Amino acid sequence: MKLVVFLLRSSLGTVSLVVLAGVVAGVSNTGLLIIINSALSKSGASQQTLIWSFALLCVAMLVSRAASWILLVQLAHRVTFKLRLELSARILAAPLQHLEKLGAPRLLATLTDDVSVIAAVLTTTPMLVVHMVVVVTCLGYLGWLSLPALLGVFGFLLFGVLCYQLPLRRALNYLGASRRELDALFKHFRSLIEGSKELKLHHARRAAFFHDQLEHTAHSFRRKATVGDAIYALTASFGHLLIFILIGLLIFALPVLQPTTTATTIGYSLVILYLLPPLEVIMSALPTLGRANVALQKIEAMGLSLAAESIERSTAITSQGNRFESLKLQAVTHAYDSEDGDGFKLGPIDLSFRPAELVFLVGGNGSGKTTLAKLLTGLYAPDEGAVYLDGEKITDETRDQYRQLFAAVFSDFYLFESLLGLNAGALDEQALQFLQRLQLDRKVQVIDGVLSTTDLSHGQRKRLALLTAYLEDRPCYVFDEWAADQDPVFKEIFYFRLLPELKARGKTVIVISHDDRYFHVADRILKLNYGKMEQEILTSLKSPVVIGTS
Repeated sequence: MKLVVFLLRSSLGTVSLVVLAGVVAGVSNTGLLIIINSALSKSGASQQTLIWSFALLCVAMLVSRAASWILLVQLAHRVTFKLRLELSARILAAPLQHLEKLGAPRLLATLTDDVSVIAAVLTTTPMLVVHMVVVVTCLGYLGWLSLPALLGVFGFLLFGVLCYQLPLRRALNYLGASRRELDALFKHFRSLIEGSKELKLHHARRAAFFHDQLEHTAHSFRRKATVGDAIYALTASFGHLLIFILIGLLIFALPVLQPTTTATTIGYSLVILYLLPPLEVIMSALPTLGRANVALQKIEAMGLSLAAESIERSTAITSQGNRFESLKLQAVTHAYDSEDGDGFKLGPIDLSFRPAELVFLVGGNGSGKTTLAKLLTGLYAPDEGAVYLDGEKITDETRDQYRQLFAAVFSDFYLFESLLGLNAGALDEQALQFLQRLQLDRKVQVIDGVLSTTDLSHGQRKRLALLTAYLEDRPCYVFDEWAADQDPVFKEIFYFRLLPELKARGKTVIVISHDDRYFHVADRILKLNYGKMEQEILTSLKSPVVIGTS
């Protein structure tokens, strides 16, 4: 039912046409059976009428089956396209912290495996519709031949449905468990790819990862999926046996209870035999339908989860263009929860920033520097307190627009292969000049906003990320340990040339750094210690001004 509702919600018109075409195909199939039975039983109908009826029904079956397939293939691709885009849009709209909580493996499994499973079911639906119509119309013909035979079939169908329910539920439980194992398997695949260097350098770690994690999870996934499919197979085999038992009862038991002619006995025996292929197709499709049901539940849960967190709106804030006068954090806090109850809390933080200011954010590892940067840039919403831009409080409705004030290069940055969202052609010359300054012009070219390559060292890729941020020309810049992977020459360029240039252009620049030999370049130094703002140093005064202690 969930799949039916999902299809109707996706495209009622196309689904209606598919069902109509399937009904015509199913009725045509049953019509051909009736004509064959009439010809075999010498019912008295003229040979010419039977031939023309047979030919017309063949044409109707051909056209309706082809139409049903074509329409549903189009629907399957359209639904797959729509699902992936809707989920991608929800991911883009969801808060960063919620995406981090869900994790990349779970998101990837939903976007790839779950959507593909549903698409596979949609492509097999035309045949299922045809066969279900064949079953219904054949039962109707059977009732016309013999009402007791129809009642007996209904009784067996009811018995079969009752016998199906318990194993089907158990099979769905196993398929659901295997789908959860798939999330873990995707996580291990990601570790396999991203941690390949570390695994190759340590034999014991490689063996432990492969056998204790990857192989164990893959085995658990295989076992649960196999058990679920096996239950479906046993159930389908039992149903197949019930059909032959039913044929035996109709042939041997029904004539004893109610005298019937040989033609009638041949008729409903032929109907039951004709029902075997459709019923086998329907029963063999049960595992696929079960997987699709589990996948749809995962997609709906993911969609609802993302929708529940997608509370931000793209409402404009009143600050004009790329200018602002003041940026203030007032009593801002942010906490990370942990299962053992030993979480981390940043804040409360009270800070203010102004244009044309260079600020260094320092502190030990785990002190909360990157978290503060994410709060400042609007990637995280404060748990308590508020961020104010020119005296206006940033809310869920204005946070997305507020984020457009920032260009940032985080330590876990991602480098796109083109200058997306920028006026690419107009920036090619400017990009070339900046590549020359970064000594990358011999390795990378920018043509119509597309980078010729990103297959570079990590430090060089960071320079390209810096290029992208530089070209965005935002009023605020955040650099998270940018110089950590650079050689001394580029550290000098970054601290002594690029940062002062950005400040001279009126930009607010916040730099997370451990390079204490360059701290004198900053206007202010903010020091965090275990989530608390420990002190603020005004470098122009060359003396610390304590603003709070932890």
